Amino acid sequence: MKVAFVYDVIYPYVKGGVEKRVWDLAIRLVHRGHEVHLYGMKFWEGEDTLIREGVFLHGVCRSQKLYTRGRRSFSQAVFFSISLFFPLLKQKYDIIDCQQFPLISCYTSRLVSRIHKTQLVITWYEIWEDYWLDYLGYLGFFGKIIEKNIAAFKCPALCVSLLTADRFRTVFKKPITMVIPVGIEISHIRLIPPSPEGSDIIFIGRLIKEKHIDLLVRAFGILSSEQPQLRLLIIGEGPEQDMIKKIIQELSLEDRIFLRGFQANHDEIIARMKAAKVYVMPSTREGFGITALEALACGLPVVTVDHPANAIRDLITEKNGFICSLSPQDLADTILRALRRHADMKNECIASAALFDWERIASDIETYYQSVIDTR
Repeated sequence: MKVAFVYDVIYPYVKGGVEKRVWDLAIRLVHRGHEVHLYGMKFWEGEDTLIREGVFLHGVCRSQKLYTRGRRSFSQAVFFSISLFFPLLKQKYDIIDCQQFPLISCYTSRLVSRIHKTQLVITWYEIWEDYWLDYLGYLGFFGKIIEKNIAAFKCPALCVSLLTADRFRTVFKKPITMVIPVGIEISHIRLIPPSPEGSDIIFIGRLIKEKHIDLLVRAFGILSSEQPQLRLLIIGEGPEQDMIKKIIQELSLEDRIFLRGFQANHDEIIARMKAAKVYVMPSTREGFGITALEALACGLPVVTVDHPANAIRDLITEKNGFICSLSPQDLADTILRALRRHADMKNECIASAALFDWERIASDIETYYQSVIDTR
């Protein structure tokens, strides 16, 4: 197969769950003998197209600022989608897999797929619906309309979680073609030793409002007042970074909370997880949650919040994690329970993650792509 993935940002130039999923899937399809191309913004110097680990990377336009005032930039999405047309049109693919965000690129991908009579698949990570209004104010009305219109495309829709699939069916009154979760490198994770720099609690993710890192910091403040030996490691970057630093300073926690940017080598992330005791992700918007799954594979119980748009909840059982309300006190109490039980829960955490091995997931994706090509 000749496969094209469309997403405006490319791993590892920008690090996030969708970026990591697309990259991991791309290199595994290459290993299985397929030709794979990624189309995104250009984050590198030199030629617009380069080959990395057998994957063709196409920089369709110069990189743009992703966030404006803490929100994804609409102008960036439009600029990328317009710039995408001619580069994507140059070659014909067996399948174009366009990631749902940033929405506008789905129209470009559909137009090219129609011109070439190529099968288009749209991969859905989240259904925002009314959340568009919270995110963009009155402009969110247009986001809501665009999302609904894209869902009406007559092409296969792939979801990465049962939560997203259920919301897709409920909101758009349309069936999902397939649900295939995100994968992780189980065998590779097992080989990585813990980092020499340990921590008690770890968070890894983009520092955006929906992740509620401020809530985690305040919950940690409650915990550390009684247990000053605890250490919290926050790994990530994003528009909330300055605000998080300010809260840490206000609570005088600079010697107990450590902020680190995204690591150049993903193995370092895994090593940091293995040197921690509990992974906390108080996010209210998760299409799946790769880092939570990786934390489980490292033997860490996961603490997350009870919210209808948080797909991490579907990964959690009483044997591998905890779910709490969106309040600093409840989060603090729940983290404390996780810290007390983390050693006893380690084996169950690892066992629960084993179901999501990338080799199995890549095989399912490969079979799915071939099926939609055959039925076109």
